[in-house]
Amino acid sequence: MARLSITMVFFLVLVVTSEYVPSFAVEEAEPKKLWDQCVVKISPKCALDIIGQVFGNGVVSIPCCQELVKEGKECHDTLIKYIADRPTLFANETKYIQKRDELWAQCVSVSKSI
Repeated sequence: MARLSITMVFFLVLVVTSEYVPSFAVEEAEPKKLWDQCVVKISPKCALDIIGQVFGNGVVSIPCCQELVKEGKECHDTLIKYIADRPTLFANETKYIQKRDELWAQCVSVSKSI
């Protein structure tokens, strides 16, 4: 059952990410470890909100910020970097990394104030 949940989360993130990030595709060399160790730590809705804020104009809620902080900075940084490294996004990678870092700082601040 847990394996099914991981697969569903992964699929959901990919489907919705493709709406925010055109031409997003999972390559065969994808580091499965990222998905198994990081994506499962956060709800699908929050994962999509995070992707939406970093790669689009979405907004992350306070509960999602708390999930993000619980997920950990290393997972957040690695996953966003992995997505930003797509050939269609690479030209704007610096912008996405900046938005990633701003979101992290925002979520840490919100989480500390609660």
